[in-house]
Amino acid sequence: MKKIVGILLAVMFGSIAAQAADLPDLGGKSVVVVTENAYPPLQFIDPKSGDQIGWEYDAMNEIAKRLNFKVEYQNTSWDAMIQAVSDGQYNIGMTGITIKEDRKEKVDFSDPYMRSEMFMLVRGDESRFNDAKSFAALDTGLVGAQAGTTPFYVAVYEVLDGNEQNPRIKLFETFGATVQALKAGDVDVVLTDGTAGKGYVDASKGGLKLVGGPLGSEDFGFIFTKGSDLVAPINAAIAAMKADGTIEALNKKWFLDYKFGE
Repeated sequence: MKKIVGILLAVMFGSIAAQAADLPDLGGKSVVVVTENAYPPLQFIDPKSGDQIGWEYDAMNEIAKRLNFKVEYQNTSWDAMIQAVSDGQYNIGMTGITIKEDRKEKVDFSDPYMRSEMFMLVRGDESRFNDAKSFAALDTGLVGAQAGTTPFYVAVYEVLDGNEQNPRIKLFETFGATVQALKAGDVDVVLTDGTAGKGYVDASKGGLKLVGGPLGSEDFGFIFTKGSDLVAPINAAIAAMKADGTIEALNKKWFLDYKFGE
């Protein structure tokens, strides 16, 4: 039995080593990665240490290690990010960016590293509605969203009436600002990826909750300047991390084990 286990372990680690050996070596080059730091648990500022942390930071640092490049992190707002990467101001953008065909006209995407679903985040004492249909019927209900994001379009086309100028949608510059508006009672619902929403709920100690079912699914990817030679290497690293369990381990760390606000 020990011999069999030894053989299996040798095969497993040999396979992982082979995958690592097959990855491109980028020779220690510098790569500028931009993010918003406003979408926990993917990327955010640790309230205790002030450090930039999250799923995407861990993933990008691991990718850099496997491909042998140095990461320089910078920050910008969501509404400027896609255009800035398209213009070549940054090499890579990461902030839970949904892979969409219209965005591919400006930037290249990596292969998906995560699939998520939209849910309705509301105050913990909300009793006027419990799903998208009942919220839509509440004429006074307001949605907080960032323009041009998946939550914005889901609110417009899957919750409300398809009018992007609907006055029931209140626009904010960051996702964090929408959540603060929700807590303050300035809006009544925020649409968020279920995993990020769970983090906010856990940290709120009863102040927030998720209601209703999932409102469609989406794939997240990193973005690059069109024609970037970083796309193929990073896709190879993502594939290797999926194969050897690294992606699964990151999911467990940030979506199951991490305690927001503690």
